[in-house]
Amino acid sequence: MNVLFVELEMDRDWSVASIGPAFLASYVRPMGHTVDIIHLKVDVSTEQGIAEIVQRAPEVLALSLTSRQWLRAKDLLNRLRQQMHITTIVGGLHPTFSSESVLEEPGVDFVCLGEGELAFADFLNALQSGNTPSGIKNIRGKNEARPPMYAPFSPIDSLPFMARDLLNENNGVYHMTTQRGCPFPCSYCAARMYNEMYGTKEYGRRRSIENVMAEIRLLKETAEPSYIIFLDDTFTLNHPWVNKFCEIYGAELGIPFSLHARVETINEAMLHRLAKAGCKHITFGVESGSERLRREIMKRRVSNQKLIDAFRWSQDAGILTTANYIIGTPTETREDIEATIALHQQLKPHDFGYFVFYPYPGTPMFHYCKERGLLPDDMFDKPANHRTSILKHDVLSPEDIEEFYQRFTKMREQDYFDRYGQYLTPANKGDVSKQIQDCADNG
Repeated sequence: MNVLFVELEMDRDWSVASIGPAFLASYVRPMGHTVDIIHLKVDVSTEQGIAEIVQRAPEVLALSLTSRQWLRAKDLLNRLRQQMHITTIVGGLHPTFSSESVLEEPGVDFVCLGEGELAFADFLNALQSGNTPSGIKNIRGKNEARPPMYAPFSPIDSLPFMARDLLNENNGVYHMTTQRGCPFPCSYCAARMYNEMYGTKEYGRRRSIENVMAEIRLLKETAEPSYIIFLDDTFTLNHPWVNKFCEIYGAELGIPFSLHARVETINEAMLHRLAKAGCKHITFGVESGSERLRREIMKRRVSNQKLIDAFRWSQDAGILTTANYIIGTPTETREDIEATIALHQQLKPHDFGYFVFYPYPGTPMFHYCKERGLLPDDMFDKPANHRTSILKHDVLSPEDIEEFYQRFTKMREQDYFDRYGQYLTPANKGDVSKQIQDCADNG
């Protein structure tokens, strides 16, 4: 089968491409299927996207979607269906946890729930044989009940390496994953909900260090990597694994890299080992400065002091830090957001992101909001852009959220000028201010 993936970029041209298509392509290509991808940048119109799809003439059109991409994908698929019929299948977080509403759209034929390698292969093989792809595990068609599920792929080391020609990798920057699954119960994140969907406590799996190193060695043989971004939700799980990785990677490769971590999973000694191995940057989810909000609503049982220690240790080890914050979580008050700003001043991260809360389908917070009547009836017709709240918030007004969003924007601008202002001309400062505001305005 001739498969075309469509990657819908939602932020900027340097947005990280979805890794799902790269895993699926590497798995089904040895079976004789052809897989390619097109990247539709932010400024590409629906008409232009449809024209390119029609020109490529695929037999199967596939998209891996987050909630942020859903509105653009829905418009594309429905308008494409008016012009021609191509078998369409969508997967990823949003279709997995909203399959009923997704399948109501005329442009969507099938949804793949959860991990897709085995199911996607069955789906394509059925089409190749001229059969209707019904009764396949993980695959749900229109007016069909939820299908039975394949067990999570195991052993994970037997997965082929990602097909990197489908990834948006430029300037020597490459992406890696070392695990699937997350053991933490954060209420705003869907990662843990895969455990419930699969009915197992063992959804999390990590590749062996030997397998990870083999992929990086191959990458070094075939490209010139200058930086590696590890995309795992929490790279610093399993200290023996991390310590051994640092030892081998640092001695053999030493390519600079970045990762995501939770402060509960690191200590000062580990951070120095990571820095010695080549770690240059860590992103931490801080979310809020209110311990009450983190503990009761977000299910993040970590103290402010632990966060302060983790940022200080990282910076002392020579690692750049990014903090991520959420604004507008249910029950959040103005005082809670002031506490976040106060904690930010103590953490002093090198950079930070700030996002208006969105209740992603499949998360405990989605169900929390639904049960309390906080969701609008037309939720899936509203953009998930992290710029404005879609909630009927129980405490904050839209004006409150906008006020604090602009305060975070001004804080980011001031932080940048405090660090780099001595190198900027007045004209450069004006350009930086505009860029920061443009990023904020675009969510």
